[in-house]
Amino acid sequence: MKIATFNINGIKARAEALPAWLRAAEPDVVVLQEIKSVDEAFPHEIFDGLGYSIETHGQKGFNGVAILSKLPLEDVTRGLPGDDTDEQARWIEATVVGKVAVRICGLYLPNGNPAPGPKYDYKLAWMARMRARAAALLASEMPFLMAGDYNVIPEDEDAAKPEAWREDALALPESRAAFRRILNLGFTDAFRARVQGAGHYSFWDYQAGAWAKNNGILIDHLLLSPQAADLLRDAGIDKAVRGGDKPSDHVPVWIELDA
Repeated sequence: MKIATFNINGIKARAEALPAWLRAAEPDVVVLQEIKSVDEAFPHEIFDGLGYSIETHGQKGFNGVAILSKLPLEDVTRGLPGDDTDEQARWIEATVVGKVAVRICGLYLPNGNPAPGPKYDYKLAWMARMRARAAALLASEMPFLMAGDYNVIPEDEDAAKPEAWREDALALPESRAAFRRILNLGFTDAFRARVQGAGHYSFWDYQAGAWAKNNGILIDHLLLSPQAADLLRDAGIDKAVRGGDKPSDHVPVWIELDA
């Protein structure tokens, strides 16, 4: 089972690039972030003939997450538990049924800038809710993973210029500590389990020639429960997608599971 996460920065803006990548990469399951579309307006037609069923949790103009799957999807839920007043569309779950059933959580974690401030408080509170949900899913002992744009640079090696991010919400000590508290529940960072060292990025700013200079950061992650980690076969980043026509500022990160 090949599973990918991809922040597309607007589904309508990626109406040609996304299907082209799907045809080339042939992932079985994709979690998307920043679809920037309400559910009713999501352009299902661009996926015609590609064999994907689609579940969305959308929001007008910003945020929004989705799951695409060539395999059966069951028990789809939307929204991160823990705050009934939270209206931001940042979390979606579904069980994907392959050789084994795997619970997929697709997420778009808040950016948090400017920090300090209300947006950063929301980010940290959201991560605390995510940790609680992760702990609940771990208790089920079902293989599951949490994939998406975490808006967290976990280590200095995950940035080409770590010094440029010292005061940014993505790399503040509190953000990194919150990420580690989730990871330390017993998760495996799938990409880092297969690929070590610096120079591996999933995001490049559109400004200041960041792509040409490879001035990137790694903020798109797939965290695997112990049961899912036992199924891990490979992981990678489709960096070439960033060089295509009308690219997102992110590229897909993918894993392969024996599932």
